[in-house]
Amino acid sequence: MSVPLLLTVLAGGATFIGAFLGVIGQKPSNRVLAFSLGFAAGIMLLISLMEMLPAALNAQGMSPVLGYGMFIAGLLGYYALDRLLPHQHPQDLSASPGTPASLRRTAILLTLGISLHNFPEGVATYVTASSDIELGFGIALAVAIHNIPEGLAVAGPMFAATGSKRKALFWAGLSGMAEIAGGVMAFMLLGPLLSPVVMGAVMAAVAGIMVALSVDELMPLARDVDPHGNPSYGVLCGMTVMGFSLTLLQSSGVG
Repeated sequence: MSVPLLLTVLAGGATFIGAFLGVIGQKPSNRVLAFSLGFAAGIMLLISLMEMLPAALNAQGMSPVLGYGMFIAGLLGYYALDRLLPHQHPQDLSASPGTPASLRRTAILLTLGISLHNFPEGVATYVTASSDIELGFGIALAVAIHNIPEGLAVAGPMFAATGSKRKALFWAGLSGMAEIAGGVMAFMLLGPLLSPVVMGAVMAAVAGIMVALSVDELMPLARDVDPHGNPSYGVLCGMTVMGFSLTLLQSSGVG
């Protein structure tokens, strides 16, 4: 179980990359950020629909009703949680008043929203890697990629508001720690209960969460970050790279 936890820690830790970019002032272009978000969405969509859901449905003792039911539960659960949480996106920062107090408030609200959204991603990374380490690497990569602009979104305004790099890194790091906490919780609660049916049901639900996250969060965010770009380019590239890498791993006997 140490490798799935390590992947979860690394994925959550990628938030610090964006945080460092936010405090040293070398912000990536909106086009690069949008492409990265689309790329992450493409990876998640391919893994969720082509690998995780089929693996869940083929798990020993799994019925189609339970498998598809858990997938739909993951979709609906994500949308319900998304509507209930205080929700601010990185692109909202550009519309915020520029005073230090308002920037600090915006950064704190953004940290809260991102943290609550990152928690189930940590669960997803751990569960996926526990079932299939190859897929776990793919999910961890996608999560890490889109954590970078999230860290940037929190650290930038906090640094502008307080002038403290330490505070900016601290608040940005909190959102990444929420992801790690999700993986630790999955390890503590699911570890003793893992069976083929339980793992299949959880994987189906996680696949639903990942599809909803890609369609409802990452792709619209990519469009908002770069209104003149096309997020589908990043999505297609992410699917292509992930599909090609899975093919190579399976043909070499690793998968």
